[in-house]
Amino acid sequence: MSDEIYYMTPRGYQALAEEQDFLIHTERPRICEIVSWAAGNGDRSENGDYIYNKKRLREIDRRLRYLKKRLENAKIVDPKDQQNLERVYFGATVTYAREDNREVTVHLVGVDEADFDPKAGKTKINWESPVGKALLKAEVGDIRKVRIDGAVEHIEVLEISYMFET
Repeated sequence: MSDEIYYMTPRGYQALAEEQDFLIHTERPRICEIVSWAAGNGDRSENGDYIYNKKRLREIDRRLRYLKKRLENAKIVDPKDQQNLERVYFGATVTYAREDNREVTVHLVGVDEADFDPKAGKTKINWESPVGKALLKAEVGDIRKVRIDGAVEHIEVLEISYMFET
């Protein structure tokens, strides 16, 4: 068993657990049934259903091994339990100003939870990303140097909170 710990929010843990449950109880049995049916159709070397679904079965098994490792070594950190923190840590919601005075608000989450597309309103960033690392342990008013969009930029921390995820 690996000693590596995977930090994640309760919502991130739940999403991975639900995916694992779906793959084990729904998707994998369905694909096994198709493979069994296709195998009974004769020559497997030119059987597209058999070849494709065997490959899909290997992908599912690979993903299940990954999910098992992540969930077994997960350390769940609930942002709502981290009240009154004045520094940026895992689970924080941080608003910072870029050099062009644009304000950006991000949520520092686990590797598997990251989903950043500000135009779509998605603001979850990997806490181990360059911006996430730059923000760690910062306080309001701190200016940090970080590589964004291929250029080194200074960002200023404007606000830190540990509100419950929505």
